[in-house]
Amino acid sequence: HVEPLFFAPQNSRELPNTTNMPNVSSTEKIILAIACVLPTLVTLVYFVWADGLPSGMQQAIFGAAKVVQFALPVVWVVGVCRNWPNWRWPDWPNVAVALAFGAAVGGAILGVGLYWLPTLPLYDTLVVEAREKVAGLNLNSPLTFVGLGVFYSLAHSLLEEYYWRWFVFGRMRGHISVVAAGVISSLAFAAHHVIVLHRYLPENHLLVGIASLGIAVGGAFWAWSYHRRGELWSAWWSHLLIDAAIFAVGYRIIFD
Repeated sequence: HVEPLFFAPQNSRELPNTTNMPNVSSTEKIILAIACVLPTLVTLVYFVWADGLPSGMQQAIFGAAKVVQFALPVVWVVGVCRNWPNWRWPDWPNVAVALAFGAAVGGAILGVGLYWLPTLPLYDTLVVEAREKVAGLNLNSPLTFVGLGVFYSLAHSLLEEYYWRWFVFGRMRGHISVVAAGVISSLAFAAHHVIVLHRYLPENHLLVGIASLGIAVGGAFWAWSYHRRGELWSAWWSHLLIDAAIFAVGYRIIFD
């Protein structure tokens, strides 16, 4: 069986077929449940529980946790289920829609982060927390932070789309309805972001809630984009724009 990863024809719905493999199907449901909570656990480990440890140890924990997270899909899909990704070209109309979404959300993030957030009373606390965190990870030079931003915008956004849309949402469609898979995967996608937001905005639950809801909506949009055309290019490039905007705001907060 070939899994659609970056492109499949519009009407092709090459969903994972586990109906004739009850043992695999049952195990996959457990794997998907683990996949939904694993990123939240990973974030708790390196972002909260490891806080205060030496920077080298924090980086080692971060790297190991991410390797485990992003290895899970390929180990299960390729190693166990013997399904191979099918690599093809972008669907350009779908790309245009996704890029418009990413540009709109990224522009809103820049507007809020650069012009409205600094006017709030919590801004000074946010600056202190952000600077302490990047210092703990030894990322407190502008060049290093920019390098991290480039990595997250280009590579990590792709890894998240591969993990959340191709694996979690894509495989979940084989067990429950597309709508349910979209809702569950998008809420799970937003969950680990809540921890990060709460760390930097501990006193502003409303802002954390609004931002978290926005992340879930973004996840739902990317799931819809992937289901609509079967390709991840659109979701990846849209996600890339938003991550770039977030790091631009982060640069302003940390180094201004």
